[in-house]
Amino acid sequence: MLLVIDVGNTNTVLGVFDKDHLICDWRIRTVRDTTADEFNILARGLFNDNGIAFSDIGKTVISCVVPPAVRILDNFCHKYLDQTPLWVNPDAVRQLMPVLYNNPAEVGADRVVNAIAAYEKYKESLIIIDFGTATTFDVITEKGEYLGGAIIPGIMISAEALFQKASRLPRVEMFMPPESVIGRDTIDSIKSGLMHGNAALVDGMVARMKKEMGTSPRVIATGGLAVLIAELTDTIEVVDNSLTLEGLRIISRELDKNN
Repeated sequence: MLLVIDVGNTNTVLGVFDKDHLICDWRIRTVRDTTADEFNILARGLFNDNGIAFSDIGKTVISCVVPPAVRILDNFCHKYLDQTPLWVNPDAVRQLMPVLYNNPAEVGADRVVNAIAAYEKYKESLIIIDFGTATTFDVITEKGEYLGGAIIPGIMISAEALFQKASRLPRVEMFMPPESVIGRDTIDSIKSGLMHGNAALVDGMVARMKKEMGTSPRVIATGGLAVLIAELTDTIEVVDNSLTLEGLRIISRELDKNN
């Protein structure tokens, strides 16, 4: 079996594949000051609940944008899985998809991982929107080239900034949008601004990107809040929250072919 781990600034997503089939996955908080032993306890509990043993894992592939987590997960893999993980880096993913950025090294590996997975699935021009710590837009050409994109503050970052910088505005939780765009109290007004506002931003950005691309790309969303925001937009066609995990699987497969 293959274990894939995507470490983001807010959440870490783990998945276990049996060949090409994702048999289980989990989303946990990213903790920067944990230890390999503590991560072992958490991971072992998740595995046991799904009838998976550490000995079943033949390979581990990790994408990480949080430097302190590298040492933790590397130690975990060596100590408890008895293996050296494959770390996905920009050089590795650029071998599998041309990156047309002015400086390709600037593109986060996780963004290209999503692009590789989406293009393998759809084989057409794409706009991929990842609702993570930051909300990212990634544009893929019909030829399977990473063209570029856009980065804006994530929804939760925006919510926290309002709470911290505006002394009379409360912190809000976003489990569902307000009943109407016009909020009738402070909580609903904040939710409307964050959720309907981001939905309108998505529709506006997609329209502008489509105009520049000159094609009709498929629009895919992924990330923690993707389902909620997708329901409020006119442009998101597909929500795929296993996109990054699938991308890591594909990268593992292709790098194995090349070695």
